[in-house]
Amino acid sequence: MYLEAYKRWMETDLEDAALKAELESIEGNDEEIKDRFAVALKFGTAGLRGVLGAGTNRMNIYVVRQATQGLANWVKTQGGNQLVAVSYDSRINSDVFAKETAKVLAANGIKVRIYDALMPVPALSFATRYYEANAGVMVTASHNPAKYNGYKAYGPDGCQMTDDAANIVYAEIQKTDILEGAKIMSFEEGMAAGLIEYVGDDCKEALYDAIKARSVRPGLCKTAGLKLVYSPLNGSGLVPVMRILNDIGIDDITIVPEQKYPDGNFPTCPYPNPEIFEALRLGLELAEKEGADLMLATDPDADRVGIAMKCPDGSYELVSGNEVGALLLDYICAGRIEKGTMPEKAVAVKSLVSTPLADAIAAHYGVEMRNVLTGFKWIGDQIAKLEAAGEVDRFIFGFEESYGYLAGPYVRDKDAIIGSMLICEMAAYYRSIGSSLKQRMEEIYAQYGRYLNKTDSYEFPGLSGMDKMAGIMNDLRQNPLTAIGEYKVVKVIDYKKPEETGLPAADVLVFKLEGGAEAIVRPSGTEPKIKTYFTTLGKDLAEAQAQKDALAAALKPIFS
Repeated sequence: MYLEAYKRWMETDLEDAALKAELESIEGNDEEIKDRFAVALKFGTAGLRGVLGAGTNRMNIYVVRQATQGLANWVKTQGGNQLVAVSYDSRINSDVFAKETAKVLAANGIKVRIYDALMPVPALSFATRYYEANAGVMVTASHNPAKYNGYKAYGPDGCQMTDDAANIVYAEIQKTDILEGAKIMSFEEGMAAGLIEYVGDDCKEALYDAIKARSVRPGLCKTAGLKLVYSPLNGSGLVPVMRILNDIGIDDITIVPEQKYPDGNFPTCPYPNPEIFEALRLGLELAEKEGADLMLATDPDADRVGIAMKCPDGSYELVSGNEVGALLLDYICAGRIEKGTMPEKAVAVKSLVSTPLADAIAAHYGVEMRNVLTGFKWIGDQIAKLEAAGEVDRFIFGFEESYGYLAGPYVRDKDAIIGSMLICEMAAYYRSIGSSLKQRMEEIYAQYGRYLNKTDSYEFPGLSGMDKMAGIMNDLRQNPLTAIGEYKVVKVIDYKKPEETGLPAADVLVFKLEGGAEAIVRPSGTEPKIKTYFTTLGKDLAEAQAQKDALAAALKPIFS
């Protein structure tokens, strides 16, 4: 089958000469052909994601057209405005794929609102809601290495597409011939026919206004004198993040020069992910040189943000996503209570793999904390439930340990623009009262206990990787652990059993341990990895770390 598919692509007059050259270069190489054609990229709730290149198992204009035809078939059954919003980041071919998406939608008689320049995930989510679109498409592979790109699909609420909708779209994709099945017109024809229009300034300004409206202490940054180093990691954050920070009065900003402008090759780091040290190394060096209060970096599609904070001795400390989530929740709650802007029966939401420290903070301030499945769409789902009940203003904050934050219901995905604004405002506030982020974090630990949250990942590459992962998860269910190292398992929660959890089924196992620690095992939904999340609680960091190390060492053989 895969050899026939390869032969057909070879015999087709492909529009992209680079794809043709790639196919010619692998002629006779069975492994390379198999890798490109034995399977097709699967469309799920996160859309598509894959390595750039030729074939059904790669990201290219033909895979994008086929996916968009499937999306168009679904949109045509939805009534409403028959409109799709489209945005893209700085990755290789993101702009090309965004325009191909628009061309196929227009050929199907569906209106398109596309950004005239790269803009991040929150801007796409906002435009989808602003134009009351049936769907949204964001061309990005988030923080994957440079050789990847992807296609994220959104529903009319600006949240990532639901399982039901994604399954229908996937079925329509499978009915569509990859090389000839998609309808298409030129971009110019689409614009001339009024089917393709650029996103207007009204929409862009409305997004900035919505973000600034969530400021906890408006005006504070104008006089606080915060000194910032910022890196967009060669992605789409530069324009919107700088706009917001300048608007709230932060102007002492030094941008990491090597990572300032959009560049899909990400030349300074192999993995443009603000969670890892290598991506932040240049920013940290610059922060030390400048004596900045804070170093901040957004990922390529600017839905996630990572920071390093200045310590009293002048050194810089990377802050985990869990710690930033805890700091922001504490800051928003305390600040809104002080300012009299805290809603009644306030609600915060986090993923179940994020730190229980946030539950303790929420309880302290009288805020309801809701724990949901991993994936920001589940946080968006909670906002939608509040909206349906006419209580959307109760939502004050949502976060995931993987550096995703949202304060406010104006979008339904994580937003590094508002994350950057609130982190800077928080740092400026503590600076203005003679404190710091580091000092406040230590005060939080003194009050609630020394929580430690660490995540380990195990990779399972190749075509057999997913099967190995499924086998490991199945074995953990068939032969449940009674202890992890010397720590006795007191409870196992299997999220594949919705009748027990009250949440939709998910491939997640939680092991609650004697003494209060827990270990969570979960396969990634977007990469061939199994992740283990550890929460330990000690009298100090050393004790919490020793617990984590012991648990990780005991689990490691299962994944090797």
